[in-house]
Amino acid sequence: MSMRIESVCVIGSGAIGSLCAGHLAQLADVSVLTRRENQAAALTEQGLRVSGKTERHVPIRASHRAADLPAADLVIVACKVTQLREAIAAFEGRAPDATVLTLQNGMGAEEVVGEHGSWPIVSGVTFMSGVRHSDVHVEYELDTATWMGPYHGTGTSYEVAAAIGELFVAGGLRAEVFADLRPAQWSKLLFNTAVNCVAAVTDLPHVGVFARRERDTDLGHLLSDLVAEGKAVAEAAGVELYEDPWEMNVRAVSVGQTGNEAYAHVPSMLADVRAGQATEVDFIAGSLVREADRHGVPVPLTRALYRLVKARDRTYDD
Repeated sequence: MSMRIESVCVIGSGAIGSLCAGHLAQLADVSVLTRRENQAAALTEQGLRVSGKTERHVPIRASHRAADLPAADLVIVACKVTQLREAIAAFEGRAPDATVLTLQNGMGAEEVVGEHGSWPIVSGVTFMSGVRHSDVHVEYELDTATWMGPYHGTGTSYEVAAAIGELFVAGGLRAEVFADLRPAQWSKLLFNTAVNCVAAVTDLPHVGVFARRERDTDLGHLLSDLVAEGKAVAEAAGVELYEDPWEMNVRAVSVGQTGNEAYAHVPSMLADVRAGQATEVDFIAGSLVREADRHGVPVPLTRALYRLVKARDRTYDD
């Protein structure tokens, strides 16, 4: 049965949440759950501007209280995974007929969502990126696809995931739908573990040096070694990767991918480190380390970077 999506609620108003809201608002009644009251007021009063890869200015209904927002056919959970439990708990008992799309980094978001409701869940991993210049303006920086597929733990059908993918594409976003998302999730997990951890430790944005291996001291060697560790874990877990994470890294920093020679994307964990706030490392590198331990696969480089980022996390106040 085809899913009809007339209303969407986006949980989270960072770059990804804003990009989703800004593009889908021309197709559906979109509301946004924010963390701050003043941001909700600004969005409701001024609307949301998207610049960069696309240009649009759309009206948005927003609130920092879930109770103020209408029920929705689709709930897109676009907050950081470190904020997920608090955010989805606010939705417990609400929007009982909704389908939930998770867009968190790492692994485990679906299980957290499932603790607070019996919604059908569609798993998602996204490669699009943006820069939030203000509460009401997001720049669409990298227009790569969002991968999505049914989370089988809730019996969600492929048709439901396909309807969400079609909505994304109709709204001007890129999407690919999979019957089984695990190979794609693992590809993104390995890519994210290498790129985010190295960026967080070196304070370097994701630029060409991440893919350079001409000299023995080039940073690309570390990235490729981290990817090799991750591939060994995926193989032990019985997962055949959808894409090679090293090639994903090379493509992301190439001019052909971004169309912008000045491209220097700041990965989310580096942004957190620069802001002096806890990162998502437990759900990214941490989840890979836990899988490695489960299958008895040594991952010394991944474990070392996980510990380095965790040490920094512990210096921040909650």
